[in-house]
Amino acid sequence: MRDVVQHVRGWYAEGDRFAIATVIDTFRSAPRQPGAAMAVSSVGVAVGSVSGGCVESDVYAVAEEVVRTGVPAVRRYGVSDEDMFAIGLTCGGVVEVLVEPVDAASFAEFEAVTAAIESGEPVAVATVVTPGDRLGRRLVIWPDAVTGSLGDPGLDNAVVEDAVAMLDSGSTAIREYGVHGECRRAEVAVFVQSFTPPPRMFVFGAIDFAAAVARVGKFLGYHVTVCDARGVFATRLRFPEADEVVVDWPHRFLAGALDQVDSRTALCVLTHDPKFDVPLLELALRTDAGYIGAMGSRRTHHDRLSRLRAAGVTEVELARLLSPTGLDLGARTPEETAISIAAEIIAQRSAASARPLSTTTGRIHAAVLP
Repeated sequence: MRDVVQHVRGWYAEGDRFAIATVIDTFRSAPRQPGAAMAVSSVGVAVGSVSGGCVESDVYAVAEEVVRTGVPAVRRYGVSDEDMFAIGLTCGGVVEVLVEPVDAASFAEFEAVTAAIESGEPVAVATVVTPGDRLGRRLVIWPDAVTGSLGDPGLDNAVVEDAVAMLDSGSTAIREYGVHGECRRAEVAVFVQSFTPPPRMFVFGAIDFAAAVARVGKFLGYHVTVCDARGVFATRLRFPEADEVVVDWPHRFLAGALDQVDSRTALCVLTHDPKFDVPLLELALRTDAGYIGAMGSRRTHHDRLSRLRAAGVTEVELARLLSPTGLDLGARTPEETAISIAAEIIAQRSAASARPLSTTTGRIHAAVLP
């Protein structure tokens, strides 16, 4: 829903019924991950996407029917060996899509959910996706409240417990239960979609490379903060794409922002100056940040390691440091270097090999972790 929220909030306010089609499960090389969405208005306007274009036409037709009837539907799309001309994914994957009607009568919490998504407040939406009389029933889970019902108190309690944990981790997936919420049963499938604040990227060092990294970080969906102790360089004019531009000593700023650092956080140290990056990295390497990269030549890197060891940083902690930062793409310009760093962040986040796909075998898209 995050993909289409800026469009559908207006549709909801107008009072007309519309449909949202959401990817709820994928197999093999499906082009979009669970949570990807397409919306179709009452007058046929479509926004968003649930595939690389392979099945949009059929999903659009289903959405029009859902708008007309108010009845939700689940569709599965994939290549069929028996009928290669059937609607399906040419990439060989399989995708399941939930198409549900949305209006004030069917989704009273919709405005509050979309407002939370836009403001970065955490909220989870759990929807029954098993065909039958419960299809489309929904729970909305906030950190301090729950609204709606899936039709059984035991099922509600079990789903809320799982959804709270999934909200903490920012995960989106189908969970299966017994009709009364029993574990290790599969009578009822519930799609739990978590909406959490975007991951954070901290870029330290207000240089031209930092401007390019901030741009690509924003493009990847990060909340980007640029920090430098030199006020003449750390300006909004030089970093218009950043969400925040902070003038402070990097290590002092990070010490005050530790509550914003988690396993999704990327710390990009581009200061390239020992008086900045050594105290900063000493602190950064003891955080839960998922990515910690530092710019510099190999000579700079070895000097930096010596200084960090002298400061008491352990070998285990040093092993987390990716330096020189970025993948070996032959990058030279700030923009090329930013792509190199972004590629390494993506590979680190997904535990991928970062090798050319033409030299690998097996699945292109790794399974999404629960």
